[in-house]
Amino acid sequence: MSPLSSSLLNPRLSFSLKPLFLFSQSSFAPRKFQIPRQFVSAKRKTFSALASEQSSATDNGGRSGGGGRSGALSPSPVVEEVQRIDVNPPKGTRDFPPEDMRLRTWLFNHFREVSRLFGFEEVDYPVLESEVLFIRKAGEEIRDQLYCFEDRGNRRVALRPELTPSLARLVIQKGKSLSLPLKWFAIGQCWRYERMTRGRRREHYQWNMDILGLPEVTAEAELISSIVAFFKRIGITESDVGFKVSSRKVLQEVLRCYSVPENLFGKVCIIIDKIEKIPIDEIKRELNATGLSEEAIEELLQVLSIKSLTKLEEILGGAGEAVAELKELFSLAEKFGYSEWIQFDASVVRGLAYYTGIVFEGFDRQGKLRAICGGGRYDRLLSTFGGDDVPACGFGFGDAVIVEVS
Repeated sequence: MSPLSSSLLNPRLSFSLKPLFLFSQSSFAPRKFQIPRQFVSAKRKTFSALASEQSSATDNGGRSGGGGRSGALSPSPVVEEVQRIDVNPPKGTRDFPPEDMRLRTWLFNHFREVSRLFGFEEVDYPVLESEVLFIRKAGEEIRDQLYCFEDRGNRRVALRPELTPSLARLVIQKGKSLSLPLKWFAIGQCWRYERMTRGRRREHYQWNMDILGLPEVTAEAELISSIVAFFKRIGITESDVGFKVSSRKVLQEVLRCYSVPENLFGKVCIIIDKIEKIPIDEIKRELNATGLSEEAIEELLQVLSIKSLTKLEEILGGAGEAVAELKELFSLAEKFGYSEWIQFDASVVRGLAYYTGIVFEGFDRQGKLRAICGGGRYDRLLSTFGGDDVPACGFGFGDAVIVEVS
């Protein structure tokens, strides 16, 4: 086939068909193809310079200057030194890794089983409540222990320090739809900003059992019986722990003899509750600051030192409500089979102002820990929040102390 005449070829096509390497007739040494000068950069660029240009083009509206897609090159990430955070939980709080979670689950299961054995139903409430729910009773120590703040809706709220006020709120909310007596229990997380000691944390879980609608002392007797049943289930005996029992009415009868105003009663109870925590001279100074006379203070402290129900009856007489109710409780304890677990101690008044009758505290007999649990009667709590009063009593049982005991 004869070669095509170059005159028949399109000049552009002819150019495109030229080989990249042209060989001379005398030598087979290759000759480099000449790249047009407009495609040759006058200055060599490093890889990092190309990356920088690509980044600038991409940042300019997200596209390169030519309007095409941004290239695959991106700047090297800037490595900043990150300071390690404190890996411990906030002071007074806890983590629950698997081994601790197993213990907590075991404990809570016993709380639930005992509660159901005694016919109680489980309830729960918000961890975050209105602040006024906990400070309605003026002068209580708990006011200074709240984790409280103002939310974005300008409402004063607080992390609950205890469960009983929330129970009262729910009972008022349900109103007449509730059938009395009711028996409720709850296991909830509570928060108090207070000085930490062994068995006392700023965050803890609390087991509560409450009976509403029963004015008789049988309600208190049943509550103490349920705690004893719990202790027995986990292997704790009456030689390990016991209950101190008294009545707010004992204190009322003594103060009435000295014409102490009723509005001072709550403040006096809070001071007396510190009787094993601060020196007796400090107790006297605080009582004197409330307006009590020296004579009334001495008489009050003498009565509070009594550890025998018989001796209390000798001083106050047997006709008053305080002695009569306490004698009935000790009689019921005999019938329930836990009389060896309880003892009378007039100094037990509990620090919360809403208690109105019998009060009790669980304690370790070695005396190394704070109260294991505590409770009593609070017949007038609902009216504090605007509801109709209902006879009521209950207890709170923290998880931290019992772990130390067991």
